[in-house]
Amino acid sequence: MPEVIFPGPEGRLEGRYHPQAQKDAPIAIILHPHPQFGGTMNNRVVYNLHYAFHQMGFTVLRFNFRGVGRSQGEYDQGIGELSDAASALDYLQSMNPNAKHCWVAGFSFGAWIGMQLLMRRPEITGFISVAPPANMYDFSFLAPCPASGLIINGTADRVAPPKDTHGLVNKLHEQKGITITHEEIEGAGHFFEDPHMEQMIGSVETYVRRRLTETTR
Repeated sequence: MPEVIFPGPEGRLEGRYHPQAQKDAPIAIILHPHPQFGGTMNNRVVYNLHYAFHQMGFTVLRFNFRGVGRSQGEYDQGIGELSDAASALDYLQSMNPNAKHCWVAGFSFGAWIGMQLLMRRPEITGFISVAPPANMYDFSFLAPCPASGLIINGTADRVAPPKDTHGLVNKLHEQKGITITHEEIEGAGHFFEDPHMEQMIGSVETYVRRRLTETTR
């Protein structure tokens, strides 16, 4: 998988880019967990999401936020990281101008950034939020949430407790015109340690494949 370096707001950003042969393949970006707690694009959840999307026919980009790995800049409380994600999407779109679908998937901190990106970019047609930390970050900007998506978490998550995720999902369910699908993986912790990873990725694949056959947002 080619390593790529592309321009970000604070300098170079490092990523892994996995294209499809078809020029009009759907595109997806994958966002990693918190940079200050060891989050990188090689996190197991991020890596597995990346490969799942590629196997489903997507051209996929995952990358390191500023200050992580070879990406330039410093951690910026999520504000700069959102700009990094927007730059990554710009780069992905510039390489794939004919893509019919555009998805964003994020894990933990990356889920929070992904949901904010969704609000800024009307071309995003679907999202996956894995273990969104609704206890740590304010998700009230999702008013209204512009696209349908899947929120997935583990029942044994101690980092982002399920009750906070339920609160977030319930708020989003009240919105018209979109469908928020919520799934819980019984017994899974925040990082979906084995044997829960396979089940979580399976749920994501089932959801995305179904959405790709539908014409609604």
